Amino acid sequence: MRQVVLDTETTGLSWEKGNRVVEIGCVEILQRRKTGRTFQRYLNPDRDMELGAQEVTGLSREFLSDKSRFHEVVDEFLDFIRGAELIIHNANFDIGFLNYELSLIGVHLGKMTDHATVLDTLAMARERFPGQRNSLDALCKRLDVNNNHRTLHGALLDAELLSEVYLTMTAGQGDLGLSNNEVPVERVSIHLDSTIKASRKVLLANADEQALHLARLEKIAKKSGGRLQWPSAAQ
Repeated sequence: MRQVVLDTETTGLSWEKGNRVVEIGCVEILQRRKTGRTFQRYLNPDRDMELGAQEVTGLSREFLSDKSRFHEVVDEFLDFIRGAELIIHNANFDIGFLNYELSLIGVHLGKMTDHATVLDTLAMARERFPGQRNSLDALCKRLDVNNNHRTLHGALLDAELLSEVYLTMTAGQGDLGLSNNEVPVERVSIHLDSTIKASRKVLLANADEQALHLARLEKIAKKSGGRLQWPSAAQ
C-alpha cells in the first residue's frame, strides 16, 4: 500500500474567513517503510499571516512574498498524492483548506477525496487513548518519538513526526509474512508408520527464561498501549 503523510500550515485557523495554505509537506510510505520521497512547498498566500499563525510557524508575509502560488504547484502536488492513502492528523482541518484552494482554481480539479483516500490519525488516537491529550506533541511523548527539534510548526517536519507516530501506533498490523509472493515449496509425501511409538520429551523453561519471557510481554504490552490480552494457563 502506498501512503502519504501530509500536513499543512496556514495563515489562520479558518478557510471560511479567507485564510490560505502557506506550506504543504508530504512524506511517502510504501509497504510501511518511508521511501525517502517527500514533497514540500512554501506558498505565497497574497495576504497577511494572522498573529497566532505567524508565532507558531515563524512564517511572515515578507518571507512568503516570492514563493509560488498554489495554482502554480497544484499539478505537481496532485501527482504526488494521487492514488495514495493520506495520513493526516486532524484531517478535517487540512482537507478543508486544500479543498478551498482547489475550488479557487476551478471545479474541474474536484476535491481532495477525488484524488486520494484519507485516514485521520487524531480519530485513531482518540479511539486508542480515550480521555487523554492526543496532539502531535502529546503522541510523540507517549510513543517515544523524539520531537526535541520541533521548536516551531512546519509542514514537512510535522509530516515526518507524524509518520513515526503512525508507524508506531500501528506496529504489528503490517505484513505477517502471509503474502501471495511466497516462494513455492515442493510438496513431499511422507509415509508415517503408525506402529512406531516414541515418548515425548517435555522441556520446561527455567527461572531465567521465564523472567526474560515476562519482560518481553511487558514490553509488547507497553508498545500496544496495554491492549494485548494473553490467555491464562487455565484457558
